[in-house]
Amino acid sequence: MKMKKLLLAVAALFVFSVGAKAQIEAPVTWAFAAKRTSPTEATLLIKATIDKGWHVYSQTVKEGGPVKTTFTYTPSKEYTLVGKTIEPTPITRYEKVFSMNVGFFENSVIFQQKIKLKAKATTVTGKVEFMTCNDTKCLPPDEVKFSIPVK
Repeated sequence: MKMKKLLLAVAALFVFSVGAKAQIEAPVTWAFAAKRTSPTEATLLIKATIDKGWHVYSQTVKEGGPVKTTFTYTPSKEYTLVGKTIEPTPITRYEKVFSMNVGFFENSVIFQQKIKLKAKATTVTGKVEFMTCNDTKCLPPDEVKFSIPVK
């Protein structure tokens, strides 16, 4: 009888922990695409869609502030990066929690990375690391892996 109660308690704990995990906040969704601009060039389009009230930080946040958005591309013999990943002009505001001005994006933002192609088609892989906050809290930095076909 004791074993049955113990198993029931463990099963209940498992169900509750799975349920709690399903409620983790994810206020940012990412979408990835590539646009061919010439036979030997393409632009990667990396879009963050951000829930109302939340924001994602710029790539240019200074030391001592929140975790800036960072793109890491897996090296390949099939393409080379042309310059840095570009972003639109961010909203800049003083944030008390960091005691500094920080640049960020609300609603949505599209980052762009130009690449020079050394093959007819390739797939660009990598990851984006970012941090998101609202007026009351910040979530821990997150990382999203991507795989972008370029045809």
